[in-house]
Order: sequence, then C-alpha cells, then structure tokens
Amino acid sequence: MSKFTSGGYRKSLSYALQGLSVAYKSQRNYRFHLFVGFLAILGGILLNFKCIEYCVLILSISFVITAELFNSVIEFALDALYKNKYSKMVKMAKDLSAGVVLIAAMTSILIGMMLFGRKLLIMFLY
Repeated sequence: MSKFTSGGYRKSLSYALQGLSVAYKSQRNYRFHLFVGFLAILGGILLNFKCIEYCVLILSISFVITAELFNSVIEFALDALYKNKYSKMVKMAKDLSAGVVLIAAMTSILIGMMLFGRKLLIMFLY
C-alpha cells in the first residue's frame, strides 16, 4: 500500500481530531478564542438570537478559530523547518500570520458589537 493511499474517512477524522487536540494543548490563544466563542454562543442563547444571527455568529467565531489554526500551522512548520533558530524572514512570516488572526478577531468583535449591541440596547432602553 502506498503512503499516499487513503485510510478512509474514520482515519482522516482521527487525524483531524488529533490536530485539534494538539492545538488545544499547545496554543493558549486557541483556547482563549474557543472560550470567547462559547461565551458568545451562550450570550446569543440568553438574548434569544434568531437563526440568521446564530449563523453570522458561528461564521464569525469559526473565522477567528480557523485563522488561529492556520497561524499555528505556519508557526509549527517554520519552527520545524528552521529548527527553532532565529530568522528575520521567519519572524516576518509569523508576524504576518499573527496579523491575519488580529484582523479576524477585530472583524468578529465588530460583528459581535452589531449582533449584541442592538439586542442589549433594546433590552436596557425598553
């Protein structure tokens, strides 16, 4: 059997879950984004979000988590390639990928302000 032969969907799912486990165990920011995402979903439940609001919220949360995972992939790959030695180019690549996560997080904060702000304003003013 070739090393490129698929082991099936269960094997693929197993590898994906192992990757998420590695991210959870090793990446503080990933855990933070999961926690904030959980709080946002809980807030949506408490504020009685409509289906479309949940869809926007979940897409926003997954956008940040996906960006964080790609950032981790880039960091792990570059650290492995350069054997954890300092390189100005590696630093620039890591800074750029961290910037992507920052943009994703800021965008999600704006979306959260639109989703939650309107509901909270209505709740407290009326």
